[in-house]
Amino acid sequence: MAARRGAEGLPSTGLYLALHAGPVFYGNIGGPDRLDFTAVGPAVNEVARIAAMCRSVDRPLLLSEAFVEALDRDRHPVASVGRFALRGVDGAQHLYTPDTR
Repeated sequence: MAARRGAEGLPSTGLYLALHAGPVFYGNIGGPDRLDFTAVGPAVNEVARIAAMCRSVDRPLLLSEAFVEALDRDRHPVASVGRFALRGVDGAQHLYTPDTR
């Protein structure tokens, strides 16, 4: 749809998505006047950093190594994008994308 809108000279938007697996804390956070249901924790930080890498590696979808370990790789093959240092995350992280060949 975005390609069609762009071809017609209309505004369009793209999407970058990262998938990761890890523990989070979630719930209502805030005060009596405003509550937000949100998730926090190191896994949330890590997936946000991975999503920020999508543009750099020119991929709309990136998967963390933790997420890939949980996949049935016979049914869902992946391709390595490389190892990257992510701000605020210990050690370089191996990132993947779906293998659509």
